[in-house]
Amino acid sequence: MKNVFSLIAIVFIVGSLHSCYYDKADLLYGSTNGGCDTTATVSYSAKVVPLLTTQCYSCHTGAGAGGGIIMGNYTADKAIAVNGKLYGTINYSSGFSPMPKGVAKMDVCSIAAIKKWIDAGSPNN
Repeated sequence: MKNVFSLIAIVFIVGSLHSCYYDKADLLYGSTNGGCDTTATVSYSAKVVPLLTTQCYSCHTGAGAGGGIIMGNYTADKAIAVNGKLYGTINYSSGFSPMPKGVAKMDVCSIAAIKKWIDAGSPNN
C-alpha cells in the first residue's frame, strides 16, 4: 500500500512538472532581440542622428576627425553606412576597428536600430 501511494505521488509530481512546459521562449526568458522594437521604422533624423551624436560625432566631425572618418551630416553618414564601415565598427565585427573608442560598446537595441536603418537603404527620413 505504501508503494502505491509513493507511485501515485511520483506520477502526480511528474505530471505537474510536465504541465508547466511553456513553448514561448521569448515570453518566458525575454526577447531574443534584446527587447528591441523591431517592427517600427527607424528614422534617420529621429533615431539614428541622436545615437550617432552621443556615440560618434564628438570624434568624427571637423578637420581633426578620428581616423579620417568624417560624420555629422546625412551624406557622410550614409556613405559609411553603405560601405559597411558604420555597422562593422559599432558591431565589433572582425576586420573593423571597434567603436566608439574608450567607452562601452553601443547597446544591442541601438546597434539593431542602426542596422535596420542601413538595411532599409539608409533613407534620409
